[in-house]
Amino acid sequence: MRELLPVEPRPVRHRVSRSSRRDLYAVLAAVLLVTVAVLVGRHIQDTRHTLFVHWPPVFADWDPHLGPGTPAALAVAAATVAYGPALAARLPWRGLLVASWATALAWIFSLAWIDGWQRGIAGRLTTANEYLRVIDRFHDIPATLRDFTHHIVDGTPRPWPAHIAGHPPAATLTFVLLDRIGLRGGGWAGMWVIVVGATGCAAVLVALRALTGEELARRAAPFLVLAPAAVWQGVSADGYFAAVAAWSLALFALALTRRSLWCGAAAGLLFGLTCYLSYGLTLFALIGAAVLVLGRAGVRERPALLLAVLAGLAVFPAVFALAGFDWWEGYHLLVTRYYQGVGGTRPYGYWVWANLACTALITGPATAAGLRRTTAVLLRGRGPRSPRPGPGRIRLAFLVSAALLALLIADLSGMSKAETERIWLPFALWLLPACALLSRPRAWLAAQAVLALLLNHLLFTGW
Repeated sequence: MRELLPVEPRPVRHRVSRSSRRDLYAVLAAVLLVTVAVLVGRHIQDTRHTLFVHWPPVFADWDPHLGPGTPAALAVAAATVAYGPALAARLPWRGLLVASWATALAWIFSLAWIDGWQRGIAGRLTTANEYLRVIDRFHDIPATLRDFTHHIVDGTPRPWPAHIAGHPPAATLTFVLLDRIGLRGGGWAGMWVIVVGATGCAAVLVALRALTGEELARRAAPFLVLAPAAVWQGVSADGYFAAVAAWSLALFALALTRRSLWCGAAAGLLFGLTCYLSYGLTLFALIGAAVLVLGRAGVRERPALLLAVLAGLAVFPAVFALAGFDWWEGYHLLVTRYYQGVGGTRPYGYWVWANLACTALITGPATAAGLRRTTAVLLRGRGPRSPRPGPGRIRLAFLVSAALLALLIADLSGMSKAETERIWLPFALWLLPACALLSRPRAWLAAQAVLALLLNHLLFTGW
């Protein structure tokens, strides 16, 4: 009869405890990385003045303050921590997508509103280097596109401000077209970025459900909503870029899993737009390749899916080429412009690792622990007592690892020295799903919320 008794669960408790300790070690490593980046960065900036940031590694100023958005941000954070995991598990799928978008919208808006309407939202895209400063130069859009590359490099007649020169023209054209349809000024531009940018979390959820299963997507939902990255999503145009890139991958995942030619064409179309919003987001092709590997059965059953994707992908390059804009010429001129400015002075030896500290800040302590678990999943439990992770977890870990690889390549390129807490928002969205692997989600969500609130109340994150 003794052989029939259940095995005592003590080893399982030991394994859970050991896993939790390792999660904390990962968080402590991230904290140490950020601390060293702050201390070393302050020393370099104070002695050599070569970082060109006031509060390294983040492009921000020390500015403890409260604002009109403080009560709203606290309320959104408390409600999401308290009810987010349970609602994510119980809501109908479409209801979850809508609720995630609405809550992310409230979170991003309330954090931005801490700095006030003008300073935090309406004035963000009207500063010297931002897109709305050149709206009047696009009165003849075809002529401006033909002439666009002639104003990228410093020393040319009327060189573009930094953000316009640093991106293909679709980024600026977005705000030109908003102006043309009557949504003029920084307020409308800021709200466009917030509203569209908030849909990025829903796009990632759609992709996760298609590729890894609904359970993991539901577990990831509160972390995608309550990310510290929201501090920079409101109001940075990179939040808008992140959403477009995310929907291109989400539609690609749907195309492969549903064998849908229309989704494939739409995915290609949005990826083409992504490449004309930001040169660096061509690296999303790596994450797209991971999606293709995970959904390869769909291509085997319906090879025409790839043709649909390629057809959609060709649209924006063809339109801009016919309009006279050469993407490759623009990129090479941007490299020249980059090294003409502070990018040529900022030390690569500092930023190549301090950029990762910025990533730790925008993704939060939960993601540090989640990435630790991602590594454990990919190792597939090589210990004698370690169970093999389920296929959904392996697929999730593979997808997150592809996003991390794309981010690391961007880092090593040297074309993103500083301001990566904003520039890398599109990659950060795809690191956050690693949090679905964590236990005790409410505690981790609370840590994410506290970090975001501290960042937004202690710093003014201008760019």
